[in-house]
Amino acid sequence: MPETILLVDDTPANLGVLVETLGAAGYRLMVAEDGEEALAQTAQTVPDLILLDVMMPGLDGFETCRRLKAAAATREVPVLFLTALDETADKVRAFAAGGVDYLTKPFEQEEALARVRTHLALRRLRCELEEQLVLQERFRRIAGHDLRNPIFLVQMAAAAARREVPAGAP
Repeated sequence: MPETILLVDDTPANLGVLVETLGAAGYRLMVAEDGEEALAQTAQTVPDLILLDVMMPGLDGFETCRRLKAAAATREVPVLFLTALDETADKVRAFAAGGVDYLTKPFEQEEALARVRTHLALRRLRCELEEQLVLQERFRRIAGHDLRNPIFLVQMAAAAARREVPAGAP
């Protein structure tokens, strides 16, 4: 099943370019035109990645990202900011809000696609690692339980053998 990307931008032309670029790459796309709509959509379907504009009517991208990161269902979803703001202070605000990357408009389609692929790959690897850690912990619990029984039997046999040895015996 293809990965799902939520595109959040209030400019139809920007959405059009992203839909064309990412759709052609085989991704399943969701589209929202503002922060409130993005939050409503993620309450229904959790995407694998979010491309988020900063300057939008109503909730700006920074606040939208903060709310996404505050929600348990979307906390781990990577957010890439895509905005015309190019000042260092804006970039710092984006990362402080929970973003993982920052692209400035106008953007190069190839660069945007490369960053999307990179962050989706990182997300897949993180999910695989978390699954491995869960399996490893389950194995430790089972192995610990299974090893305690034979060790307990050996300890009981040793204690019984000590009790059976006469007091003056070598």
